[in-house]
Amino acid sequence: MKFVLSASFTPVREIPQLAIEADLCGWSGISFSDHVVHPQKLALTQYPYTDDGERRWDAFTEWPDPMVMIGALSTITKNIEFMNNVFVLPMRNPLLVAKSVSTAAVLSNNRVNLCIGVGWSKDEYVLLEQDFHTRGKRCNEAIEILRKLFQGGWVSHDGPFYPFDTLEMTPVPEKPVPIWVGGMSDAALRRAALLGDGWVSDLQSSADILASIAKIQALREETGITRPFAVMATPNDAFMPEQYAALKEGGVTHIMTQPWFFYHKQPFSTEARLDAVRQYASDVIAKCGD
Repeated sequence: MKFVLSASFTPVREIPQLAIEADLCGWSGISFSDHVVHPQKLALTQYPYTDDGERRWDAFTEWPDPMVMIGALSTITKNIEFMNNVFVLPMRNPLLVAKSVSTAAVLSNNRVNLCIGVGWSKDEYVLLEQDFHTRGKRCNEAIEILRKLFQGGWVSHDGPFYPFDTLEMTPVPEKPVPIWVGGMSDAALRRAALLGDGWVSDLQSSADILASIAKIQALREETGITRPFAVMATPNDAFMPEQYAALKEGGVTHIMTQPWFFYHKQPFSTEARLDAVRQYASDVIAKCGD
């Protein structure tokens, strides 16, 4: 099993130090969440992942641009891979996404795993002039476009949302960027199974994670899909190596976590976060990491 450090809600100035330390300690990846803006009030969509609809973060929490962050960190690390939790693909034009992701992949020597989702915030979609209601269909088409562009050479696309005549986009990575799909809905699980190279859970129970994996595996078997498949999970009830072993047996390949919650009290200092990265590597990764 591999372990991914979540950089969500972490001050930007601390992330380079954490990435370097995680790289040295044996963490496999570091992950970035994605919000472009933070509306003071949610006028169009309630936050769906809490019982009261309140967001899990405070206003003025730092949300760095994921691809800018990955490009910067790729120049100061050697082995650690880069993920998202998750990158809201249909909130952006897929040609611009392909350009930024390809550039980051080239800079990092193929250490980018693009983890995408359709998002929940209609408010952000409206501000970015994207149609919220077609986001699922546009996401599926955007995945197809990304795969074409990641291969390099002359490509064209004849789709309902993003048609274009023959063109090329350079630079391209030496190998296609893996695309993992996040989400808990049936549509998201189906997208992951049929179009993705992996699935990304939300903060969920181990039972819910394993149930989702079973649905994905059944869909892949029905359609004869045999390509390798990754699962990056964030269980809210598994913390020990023996608990992770059960998840691994069920198909989880990556655990994403923020170890400072296990070792220190809030508010977290830079030193506390660095200490937690090292302690978790010793206590957990050394015992059950690949």
